[in-house]
Amino acid sequence: MGMRRITVIAACLTVGLSACSGGGAKPTTTTSAPTSTTAAAGPVHPLTGLPGEPANRPALIVKIDNAPKARPQAGLGEADLVVEEAVEGGVTRLFTVFHSQVPGDVGPVRSARSTDIALAAQLGRPLFAYSGANSVFLQQVRAAPLQDVGIENATGAYRREKGRPAPYNLFSTGAALFAAATGEVAAPPPLFEYGDLPSGARPTEGLHLEFRGRVVTAVDWRWDAATSRWVRTQNGTAHVTAAGAQVSAPNVVVQVVAYSDTGIRDQSGEPVPEAQLNGEGRALLLRDGQVIEGRWSREGARTVFRTASGEPLFLTPGPTWLELAREDANGVVQVI
Repeated sequence: MGMRRITVIAACLTVGLSACSGGGAKPTTTTSAPTSTTAAAGPVHPLTGLPGEPANRPALIVKIDNAPKARPQAGLGEADLVVEEAVEGGVTRLFTVFHSQVPGDVGPVRSARSTDIALAAQLGRPLFAYSGANSVFLQQVRAAPLQDVGIENATGAYRREKGRPAPYNLFSTGAALFAAATGEVAAPPPLFEYGDLPSGARPTEGLHLEFRGRVVTAVDWRWDAATSRWVRTQNGTAHVTAAGAQVSAPNVVVQVVAYSDTGIRDQSGEPVPEAQLNGEGRALLLRDGQVIEGRWSREGARTVFRTASGEPLFLTPGPTWLELAREDANGVVQVI
């Protein structure tokens, strides 16, 4: 397709989506996505590259559980960016970022991990919503350059949802969490670059990931030509939101990282891992039914994604799901 590179202007202003259910075919999430990457004539949203005047508010991060009892989750279809990170025992948790839209219900909200600190540092001074943390991680959150709107600081913004078991029943709303902000009011900087399909792309049916531990979280992304989006299944079942829409995104970025042992154990004795986000490693981009091999690197506040030849790894405008994947004994990354 004839497309021009999009330049996102950081001074004006960079990526989303939820639960497990059986049954028949589900509708996909309704977050809008363009049919081309033609450059916008005016301003764009910093975390999606979509046309529009950026809201004068910080990014909102909500830690959302992804354990089987936590699904279906609320709010993922309204996110600009979702980062899937490994936590203890092969379970994953979702670092969910909102800016261009104010979501309705979000949750279930769960606890912070040390991986979150390095992720949040790329978003300016974001709001951070979470259900608590152990004493070590809590000190890190309080020392980080973010606005703490966790349950201890913004108790009134949270509620327990009837019909769900604890601790998978803590919910909030985007409006309540944005209203709890007391610090800097500014849009986040961009995280990605948007433009033409990078050279070296090849067609693919999708991607298979595994996060292994006491249990296995198996993730599959498959290209849906009818919607021009990647749709997600988890452990063989369509991953759907509380609204009944299957999770989908026009961009899936895979950042292969090492996970280290924090030395902390959860209540079951499982080691709590931390993703190592400084340094460099393998990256993959899925967009437009294609996969592009690349590299990621970070020696400061922002991760940079490049093609194998060193060119920018351009995304297509729209929400993004970022997978902090592992290729060690506890992980699988397989292009289909």
